[in-house]
Amino acid sequence: MHAGARELARAVSEKSVSSRELVRGFLDRIAASELNAVVTLDAERALADAAAADSETARGLSRGPLHGVPITVKDAIATAGLRTTCGSPELASYVPSSDAPAVALLRAAGAIVLGKTNVPVWCGDIQTYNDVFGATSNPWDTSRTPGGSSGGSAAAVADGLCGFDLASDIAGSIRIPAHFCGVYGLKPSVGSVPGEGYVDHVGGGAVAPDGNVLGPICRSAEDLGLAMSVLSGVSTSVAPERFRVAAWLDDPACPVGSETATLLDRAVTEFGAAGARVRRAVPPTGFEELWQLHLDMVLAAVTYNLPEDALPAATRTHRGWLARAEDRARARQAWDRWFGEWDVLVCPVTAMPAFPHDHEGDIGSRVVEIDGEKRPHMSTIGWCGLFSVLGLPTVVIPLGRTGSGLPVGMQVVARRGGDGVAVGFAEWAAGFLGGFVAPR
Repeated sequence: MHAGARELARAVSEKSVSSRELVRGFLDRIAASELNAVVTLDAERALADAAAADSETARGLSRGPLHGVPITVKDAIATAGLRTTCGSPELASYVPSSDAPAVALLRAAGAIVLGKTNVPVWCGDIQTYNDVFGATSNPWDTSRTPGGSSGGSAAAVADGLCGFDLASDIAGSIRIPAHFCGVYGLKPSVGSVPGEGYVDHVGGGAVAPDGNVLGPICRSAEDLGLAMSVLSGVSTSVAPERFRVAAWLDDPACPVGSETATLLDRAVTEFGAAGARVRRAVPPTGFEELWQLHLDMVLAAVTYNLPEDALPAATRTHRGWLARAEDRARARQAWDRWFGEWDVLVCPVTAMPAFPHDHEGDIGSRVVEIDGEKRPHMSTIGWCGLFSVLGLPTVVIPLGRTGSGLPVGMQVVARRGGDGVAVGFAEWAAGFLGGFVAPR
């Protein structure tokens, strides 16, 4: 059940497998899984939708490119008639009356929703656990986290529990779990996918949070393009004759661990050997400047669930927020100009691979050991925040595994609106990097 969504759709179309068989197969795998990745099921409706899809297939009909393909949806994205909790006891019984627009697009294209994937409470952590459903584990090592906040999403995709998952990202929530679990993830350009229906607080969903985007987590780069063609209405795989690749592989503001650095360096060498023009490049805005801008903007965007004293002084007032929004606009313009020389930028996702479960304290107080040094969690994830605040499309591609068998990914960043270039690069690189490998 580790075939990609495109392959599954083709099999249903060619009648080599029925949609009902796929749904039953995934439901059986979910029941047998020890990861706690899929936490709410919609089995009865999924089987009914699959039966309808099979009937249409028999009559030569198809709803779209995802006809009969079973998927899952992150448990912070509204699904009609199916519980949506965002990992919070306050929403433990909340059942939306309508789908988020992105979910509706996927259903209209033929996708069948199996259920919801686990998240940390209010999607506010780089681990995935909560008091409603408990903790989700990494399919490569169940003593470790799958990341967050889309940890259930990435674990489900890696473990073959769905065709793909619809997730979300405001500060690395697609990219960190994809990296930790060895799958592909796409944080689309801001505004390219409808963001309403994201329920990150009681009464939420009417407005898309500033900077938050919905996007797919998949087992292949091709599937990212397939999902985005439905979600954005645009074909998203573009490959120039020769990729111009800027490499930013380390920075004193967020040093990368040795095991991760080795795999990043090896990948960049392979890009060059495969024909890309690769250069180590200095970006137009420094790491620390962008990271602080990200913190100011993202904490304002998730203010519903923060105490007053946790809000950054810079964006505590609307006037302050407007000033930082202007700073963000200038930074985006500078990067737009910089990408005139490059097709993609490649860089780390985090400073380290997946780490052991740690539920003591909170994300602000926890530490992780990297090369013998204890570092705060927040000091290891800045690489994702840079491209969140810039609104740039970013794909995570699997590079391989560390000596201890943990997956490592890499961010592939393109200009604003250049989602197709990032996906095209991921497809090209999969030809020699190897792509997704199922956990052993």
